[in-house]
Parts: sequence; C-alpha cells; structure tokens
Amino acid sequence: MHNCCAVPNCSSSKFDPGPLFRFPHDPERSKTWIEKCQRQDLQDKPPDQLFRCYRICGKHFEATSFQNDVERSVLKEDAIPTIFDAQSQTQNEKVKRCKETDETEVKGRKKIKKSQPEMSKEDIQSLSEEDEYKEYLKSLFEVIILLGEQNIPPTKPGDDKQDGFKSSNFQALLEYRMTCGDQALKKRYDENKECCSLTCLNQMIEVFEKHIHSKLTEEVKQNGFFSLLTENLVKISGEWCLPVFIRFMDQSDCQKERFLGFVSFEGDGDDLAEKILSEITDKWGLDMEKCRGQAHSCSGTHFSKFKTFSTKVVERYPMAMLTLKSTCTLNASLANGMALSGVQLVLSILKKIDSFFSQSSLLQLELEHAISIFFADREGKAKELREICQTSWTGRNDTFEVAAEILEALLLCVDSVHDNEDMRWSDEVTHGALEISRALANFEFIMALVVLKNIMTLTQAFGKNVQGTVIDTHFATTSLKAVLHSLQEVSDNIDVYHEFWTDEAVNLATAMEIPVKVPRSVLRKHQSQSGIIRPEIYYKDHLSVPVVNHIIKEINNLFSENHLRALRCLSLVPAVIEHQKSAEPEEESVQLFKTDIPNAASLSAELHCWWVKWSKKVKGEITPSSLHQTLQLADVKFFPNMLAVLRLVGVLPTLALENGCNVAYKRFQMYMENTPDRFKSKSLAFLNINYDIGYDLDALVEDYIKTYPDRL
Repeated sequence: MHNCCAVPNCSSSKFDPGPLFRFPHDPERSKTWIEKCQRQDLQDKPPDQLFRCYRICGKHFEATSFQNDVERSVLKEDAIPTIFDAQSQTQNEKVKRCKETDETEVKGRKKIKKSQPEMSKEDIQSLSEEDEYKEYLKSLFEVIILLGEQNIPPTKPGDDKQDGFKSSNFQALLEYRMTCGDQALKKRYDENKECCSLTCLNQMIEVFEKHIHSKLTEEVKQNGFFSLLTENLVKISGEWCLPVFIRFMDQSDCQKERFLGFVSFEGDGDDLAEKILSEITDKWGLDMEKCRGQAHSCSGTHFSKFKTFSTKVVERYPMAMLTLKSTCTLNASLANGMALSGVQLVLSILKKIDSFFSQSSLLQLELEHAISIFFADREGKAKELREICQTSWTGRNDTFEVAAEILEALLLCVDSVHDNEDMRWSDEVTHGALEISRALANFEFIMALVVLKNIMTLTQAFGKNVQGTVIDTHFATTSLKAVLHSLQEVSDNIDVYHEFWTDEAVNLATAMEIPVKVPRSVLRKHQSQSGIIRPEIYYKDHLSVPVVNHIIKEINNLFSENHLRALRCLSLVPAVIEHQKSAEPEEESVQLFKTDIPNAASLSAELHCWWVKWSKKVKGEITPSSLHQTLQLADVKFFPNMLAVLRLVGVLPTLALENGCNVAYKRFQMYMENTPDRFKSKSLAFLNINYDIGYDLDALVEDYIKTYPDRL
C-alpha cells in the first residue's frame, strides 16, 4: 500500500514509477483528496492512518501544485489532485464493493498503532526474503514509535540481561502484536525463538534518532537562519546533560522551536565548549554560520561553563549574538547566574515554596488566609497579594519584591501547618512546612532577599518591557542606558546603599524573631581566628558588592550593541511606525543584517517605501501590532528586504513565541516532570518530544538496512 497510488486503476506504479505523495495530515484537505480520487472506502479512516498508509502519485497533480515545476518532487501545502482518467473513475465502483480490511487504529498506552493492514500468512510466504525482512522491521519500528509517543520505557532500568529483556514493555508489545495476527513477527519468532534482541532494539532506536535529526536539519535548512537555545542541566542515568533547542521561522513565516536532543556536559573550559559545538555541527549537521542568536539557562554553579561556551560561539560565529531567553524573566536569569551562597539559597527556597503550595489547593487557601490576617488593616494590599499568590508568582519579574512583602505571612502560614493543631495535614505536608519554616528563619536568606529585591527593582521595568509587546520592546532598547546609569550609581555608593539594605533586613528579622548573624559555615571556618566577624561587613563583601557587579556585567553581555540593533528592527512593525509618528525606522539598525538580505543596494529606498505605506495608511486599514501579524501580510512579499529582516528578528530568543509555538519546550518540561528519574532516557525523551516530526516508515527501514546490512 505504501508503494502504489491510491487512485483506482492507476498504473503509475507498474509502468511509470514516479514520486508518491502522502495524504495530508490536515483532516479537511485529507477529506478533499478522498473526494477527488473517489475512494469512498477511505472516508472512515482517520487522517493519521491515511497519512501513513496511502499515497497519490504525481501524475494526478497539475504543474502549479508543485513548488518546483521542473523537479516536481515537493508539493505545495495547498495542493489538491485534479487529474484523473475515465477508467479510474469507473473502477471506483469495484473498489466500493471490495473494501480493504484494515485493522482499526487503537489509541492509548495499552494498544498499538498500525501503519498498514496486517499481512496474512500466505502474503508473508509469497514475499521475497528482503521484502519479508522489511515487513518485520516495520513492525518493530511501529512498536518503537508507539513507545516514544506514549513515553513508555522499552526496557526496565538494568535490563541488560536476557531474562529481564524478555519481560520488558517492548517484548510485551511484540507479543501482543503477534497475538493480534502480525505474521511478520510470528514467522521471525518461530524461526529464531525471539522477535528482537536488546542489541537490535538499541540499533533501531539509534537509527530512528538519526532519521529525526536529519528531518530537523532539513527543516532548518529550508528556512534559513536560526538561534540556539539551551535549558538548565538535567541528570539522566547519572550523567549531566544539556538540553538543546533550536528556533527558526518556518515556511509560513511563523516562529517555531524544535528539540535537538541532549549533549553530555561533562568536562570544563574550552574542551567542553569544543565538544558541544562538535556535537551540534558534526553529529546533528547544523550550519552554525546561519546561527543569529543564542540563549542559555543556567544555575550559578555551572555559570562559568556556559559563559565559556557562549564566548566560544561568538568568537567563531560573530553573528550568533548572546541574548536573553524568553522563557525566563530578566531578573530570574540574572539571579540564576550568580554563584553566591545567599542568592542560591533564596532561589532554592522559592522553588520549595512553589512546589509545596502547588500540591494542594487547601495549602494555597491557607496562605491566602495568612495574608488576610497579616494585612488585616490593608484590605487592598491583601487582595492584591492574594491574587498574585494564585499565580506562578515565583517566576515573575517582581518575584523578590513579592517574596519580601509576604515573608512574614508566609512564615505564619507554614508554622500553622507544621503545628497541625486541627490534624488536617499529613505527616509529609507538615514535614515540608517545617523545612520551609527553618529555611525562612535564616538571616542569610533574609539579607539576600532584601538585597535582590532592592537591586532588581532597577531592572524590573526594563525586563518587563523587553519581553513585552513589540512597542514595549522597542521602547526598552532606548531605556537601557538609564538602567545601567542607575546601577552604576548604586555601585559607586555601595556603602550607603548597603547600610540601608542592612537596616531593612535587620528590622525584618527582628519582627520575625530571627537572630542577626553570619552563616554558620563561615563561623566554623573562622573559629580559630581572633576577632568577631561583623554581619554588615561580611554581607557587604560577599553579597551586596558582587551582586551589583554581576548584574552590571551580565546586562552588558546580554544586551550588546548588535542585540539592541536587532531589537530596534522591530521599528518595521506597522504599529511601531504608527506610534513613532513622523520618525522613520533606523536604517543603521537594519544594516546589521545587510549580508543576509536579498538586495542591500535597494535597502534605503525599500525602507522609505515601507515607512510611507504605514505612516500614510488608508483610513480603516488594520495596523498589525505584532511581528507575527506583520509577517502574515500579503503586502510584505513585495518588500523582500523588509521580509528578510523581520524573519531574522523573529528567530531572536529574546522575543516571546506566539501561543502554540512553544510546544517543544512544554513537552520537554512535561517529560522531565512526569518521568521518574530511573526511567529517564535521552533517546526516549528525544523521540517523545519529536513524535510529530512526520517520520517515514519506509525510509526508516531503508536507513536501518543501510546502516546494518549484515543483519539482512
């Protein structure tokens, strides 16, 4: 069925072999294809099964249906078959009476998807040895695909022994298929007393990964430029791994992100940076010359390694500018990069607080009740804080400010839960409350929180704007100098500011009955030394000064002149042109991409025409207010340079993705949160997150045979 045309009585596969095109995934287009070729017997089949099992050859499409009229190898997204002969139409009556018997596709973890009807025992016997082997491989790949989609571990941890592998999920699904009539597997089992060995399974997963990587790389190449994104390190099978994503603009001019996989993060310095780059370019096949941005999430302990890597990328590929990541607020990103014990203490406790209160709505209500008690005389403030706490407030741009405001109410809440006077809470909950209570009753935590709150107030508005609407982002690029000036003023007068922050922290600690002291680990280190370590001196040298210096340095790194120029190109968005009134977009900023646009010589003239079009727009004409809306304009095709620049800006990691475009990141989060550590697998995670890549079962089989010809 994969190798013949679905049009009744079409002889192309017999006498005129040519390209076969899958039925589309889209239900409406798939239905139209069925109607056009008059295959009434296919109407009840789901689009997913039609996509995997049925093809229509190129002779049924007009020349205008192809992206390239000469090669005719790629259909346009809206292509519809329209060319049919009379014989194929009358043959449809026979097809109606002789429906193919396909196994109904079964969804869910406990049932297996079929990409084609099961072959009978007679059909298997009539196949050549090679075709028989291919049918067998298809069955194995279908099981692997199901395992990947449903995130079912093929084997148990430590199933490297034959006895353990025989009882694995993979083997259980193979047995189920044989029970349901899979003759290819049944014959293999009868001959060898096993369907598949553990070695063969690992080889097939390896081939599957390479196949998906080739698909991803091809998708990126078709769409030009991209940005590289990494997430926080994760530990899988005892190894620190770096999750790598890629952002690009697809052929419909929409932002898109894909998960590329994991890179081992073992090692240090330049060697580690070289290893990561080698993996990305040599193994995954990315052309880093096309990289126009990079963004990294990291904790303070690994910050230096990430800095080495990002610096190495910029040195080798100057246009791959370092940027902020849209999935993390500026203030959170700045704090995460500080390898200071006090800052990391605050961040870890905030994570515990978020995890603790998210486990039960009753705990959330308990916190809101504590806020109401503490702010009894300020109902407006109490209402505002309760509403904030109903959201994921630990990920906000003003996290540290909110935490400082509710700190006393928070301690009141966890102490009440821990006391458990009315016996409402389980031992697990009360133990969690005790841990948080002890963490909050720590002057190092309070001092670090106060310092972060006061310094981050200076970057809060800028961070919110730069990750806000297009107009806000464009405005933020002009306000950065003021932010840096304020931070520098604090740095120059750090003695005065630190004194204010110390007083605030001491007053808060006194109200919470917490002793003012330096960390216990510091006291132990200096117990043999004479003299007393004064808290105000210690926290100035080990907290206030390094925090201010880090923020100034990191903002300068994140918002280089090239990054700001790229963001200023948002002035091409019609809403910004309208907002700017008479000011034309800055050509100097657009010139950043002069080597990447179709015709740099006509840039000035085209830029002026674009400005005239939107500054003198027709009354009643809707003004696009976002990058996505602008790129979807039909008129933008008549401005090739503007289109190219807007697409290049779209790949910057700083800009938030449109709703529905960040599915890869969400799937990654779901996999990491919902998969127990002992079942986590780099390969399975990669297959699970990229299950919608549009793999080709026949191509998978061919790739496996080419890679391991000895098995055939």
